[in-house]
Amino acid sequence: MAISRPAAGGGRWVEVDPARLERWLEGFRARHGEPRVRGGGGPVVLTGADGAVAELHPPPGAAREVARGGAGGAAGGVAGGVAADGAGDGGAAELAEFVARARAPRRLGLLLARQGAAAVGVAEGDRLLTSKVDSWYVQGRTAAGGQSQQRFARRRGNQAAAAAGKAADLAYRLLLPAAPDLAAVVTGGDRRTVETILADRRLAPLAALRAERHLAVATPNLAVLRQAVHAARAVAIRLPPRPDPADLGEVQPDSPDSGMNHS
Repeated sequence: MAISRPAAGGGRWVEVDPARLERWLEGFRARHGEPRVRGGGGPVVLTGADGAVAELHPPPGAAREVARGGAGGAAGGVAGGVAADGAGDGGAAELAEFVARARAPRRLGLLLARQGAAAVGVAEGDRLLTSKVDSWYVQGRTAAGGQSQQRFARRRGNQAAAAAGKAADLAYRLLLPAAPDLAAVVTGGDRRTVETILADRRLAPLAALRAERHLAVATPNLAVLRQAVHAARAVAIRLPPRPDPADLGEVQPDSPDSGMNHS
């Protein structure tokens, strides 16, 4: 099942499991007509016959595999009826290659953290191979004022820093040995806590592999980590807002306002 959420600047994001990507593309074609394909190293952009646009962003690690020369090859027949913006069937071939890369199993590291809890794991495709989850006591916020609040804030800050250090130890023991084989490291949870963990100098090789995607997750535990494996592999598709037909006559063909909005 695809997950949908609003996109900054308008439109929405749809997250599609790689195994369902071809079905989603077939649905796009049925709803919007034969799409044209535009690639070029970034997202693969589909434009339907009715003007509908879909931007397909590769899953974490896929771009690194292309640089290595792996995970290519042809995919199923969904791209067969797709027109290309260039000569020949380049657009169809590029879409087929994108589908193949999205579906290919790759090894990912996962680092999920919130203050006082962390979960780290290594996944191959949709299987969690190894994992470690732990939690540490960090006091909650207080409404007290004055010097008591300052002492409490210092104590809480010290507890949070100690917890982040222990989470870094987890990542060092579990993820760092696997770093040479990882296509990417996907993070999730509280961004500030994750940044603090990855600031540990020992984890520099993991920080270098960090994917742009950051998962919104609950307090990390084993169940949350297993769900994160699927979220990390999903294909993110941006569907920009469709222009209001009443406004189309107000936009000149050569106007900058006629271009597509990118987030």
